[in-house]
This record gives sequence, C-alpha cells and structure tokens, in this order.
Amino acid sequence: MSAAFQLAARYVLRHRLQSTLLAGALGLVFALPFCLRVLIDHAQRELRARAAATPQIIGARGSALDLMMTALYFKRENLTPLPFGTLAELRQNPSAAAIPLHVRFQAQQAPIVGTELDYFTFRGLRLAAGKQITRLGDCVVGANLAKQRGLQPGGHVFSTPELAFDMAGVYPLKMRVNGVLAPNGTPDDDAVFVDLKTSWLIEGRSHGHDDLKKDESVVLKQEEHNIVGNAAVRMFNEVTDVNIASFHFHGDIADYPVSAVILLPKDAKTEALLAGQFARSKDKQLIRPRDEMESLLAQLVRLEGFAASALLLTATAALLVTALVFALSFRLREREFQTLEDVGVSRRSLLTVKVLEIVFVGLAAVVLGLLLLMLASSAAPHLLRWAL
Repeated sequence: MSAAFQLAARYVLRHRLQSTLLAGALGLVFALPFCLRVLIDHAQRELRARAAATPQIIGARGSALDLMMTALYFKRENLTPLPFGTLAELRQNPSAAAIPLHVRFQAQQAPIVGTELDYFTFRGLRLAAGKQITRLGDCVVGANLAKQRGLQPGGHVFSTPELAFDMAGVYPLKMRVNGVLAPNGTPDDDAVFVDLKTSWLIEGRSHGHDDLKKDESVVLKQEEHNIVGNAAVRMFNEVTDVNIASFHFHGDIADYPVSAVILLPKDAKTEALLAGQFARSKDKQLIRPRDEMESLLAQLVRLEGFAASALLLTATAALLVTALVFALSFRLREREFQTLEDVGVSRRSLLTVKVLEIVFVGLAAVVLGLLLLMLASSAAPHLLRWAL
C-alpha cells in the first residue's frame, strides 16, 4: 500500500500542472453552488434586517420598489418627489414619528442624504469623531467613505453636479465635514448626510451672494423692495461663518421636494390606520418595506433555483470531462503499467495507484472548494454593498 501511495503521489507531483487544472476545475464547479447559497443567505439576512427595521415609508405614487430602494439604500431612482408640506401634515398625527429623506445628489458616487437628526437616532448611528451637523453646509460622513477618502472633521466634500454644463448656474457645493460616523455595516457607512436645507441648497433652491447694496456695479435694476443683480454677481459655493447670513431661500418651503418619509408608528393599530388612510390616496403611497422585500427575495430565490440547475449541469459536465481525462491518461500510460507489472507489481496494486491518483486530485479539489467557500463568506458583505 505504501508503494502504491508513493507511486501515485510522485505521479501527481510530477504532473502538477495537469493535476492542478483538474483539481481547480472540479473545486470550482462544485464550490459555486455553495458559494451562491452563502451569498444569497447573507443578502437575505441583510436585506430583511434593514427592511424589518423600517416600519413604513411614504412617497409619491409610482414604483414601490424604487421608493424602498431610495429610502433604504439611497438609490437615485426616477421618483416623483413629495412636497415638504406633507411632512407637516404627517406630524399632526402624534401617534407616528416622521423622518424625511431627500436623496438626489452625489459626492463623487457617494449618495448625499438630506435628512434630520432624528434619522441618526432611528438608525442607531453614533459619531466616532467630530460633532453633529450644526449649520447650513455641514455634513457628517459614513465610516467606509471616510476611510476610503481620508476624511476627518474639518475636511471638505464637494457635491457632484447632475450636468457637466449646468446652464442654471447650480455649482458644486463645498461642504464642511463636521463628523465621522462609527461603522455599523449598513449603507449608512457609505453616505454623506446633510440637513434638508443643505440638500435644497445643492439643488439651487437657495443661494448666497455678495451684498448688492455695497456694490452698485453688479446691480441690474433696483425696485422699491427688491434689488436684481446682473451676471457679475459672485455666488458662493461654500457656506462659511462670514457669508452664512447672505444665504436665503426662494419660494414657499412647503413646496420644496423630499424623496420619501419614514414613518414610525407607535403601535400596530396606528400602523394599520395609516396603511388604510394612504391606500385611498391618489397621489401618495404607503409601503411596508418588509412586505416589499419579501416579494423581491421571492424572485431572488426563484432565480437561484435556475442558477443552481445550470451549475448542476455544469458540474456534471465537468465530472464527465474529468473522468475522460483520467481514462485517456491511464490509456496513454498502458505501457508504463505493463512494465510495472512485468517487474512484479500486482494488478491490484496498479489499480490502487490509479484510485489514489484520483483521490489525491479529488482531495485537492475539496481543499480548493473550501477555500473558495471561505472567500465567499468573507467577501459577502462587500459584494452586497457593491451590488446595491
């Protein structure tokens, strides 16, 4: 047995490239279904947890899935915004807290989330460094984003214009980083948080500029209660302690947009009453993220079944090809086996050599498969964050 073991080991090591390719192919095709299962299990846990932690979301009539992805994962979907005045109407109900979200802009691929301080309490977000938002133009950043860009309190983040050439004159806003959030393993780690007024400032609904009363050269016309500046007026793209008083909003703030409102009813009765109230609304919709997520995951599981079937066929094909490779290899080595038999090696020992060669390759495939499975388990959170 030891001689057969030695012969098989020497052959596998001598032809290490062939053995490695076979083991790699087998390990890959048999590990893929398990890796897929690990990734989907992790995705289901994470998606369900965030959805379950958010009782209800209100938005304009449209795609419920888009509304959920905007409110939970800060995706820029083609949503009709809600007027900010809706928030005041919702807060007339003392049995439910309301947290607004305005998700439209980005800072070099990172979502900029306009919200209120209640959001941080609701999500259990705490500061690892610095302090909370204190004035217009301030922001706090998630832990991953701060680590990737080397951001610290006192640093700056620029908003990204929606258009390369913005004819309306909405410039990138230079925001002061007031604080850095502690990591919590959710999409909040990759976002820039500002207050609602700062998000409206990025949108161009507010601006600050030089005092027109002090420089008549930039005045286009002057009326009794209004001064109109010309194109030479310098617009500020950063809010500072010096110029903050010059920033002002135009129009009725009740008409300003928000993407969604998170509702936090105090009990199940209030939750049911709110669902019934908005079921009759023609311009607003109320969704339960848990229900929408379960519907989405049902489709995901169905797709997993198709993928698993395809992978099973691939594994079967790989197994047959491997068997063919071993059969051809043994056939080509027929003279070698005949020589060994002539020098006194029994046919039983030669059969043992062949079986051991297959076992060695199979064990190597198992080891590679386990390594891939471990890699999939450790990479699952990062892959989910990248996919979302």
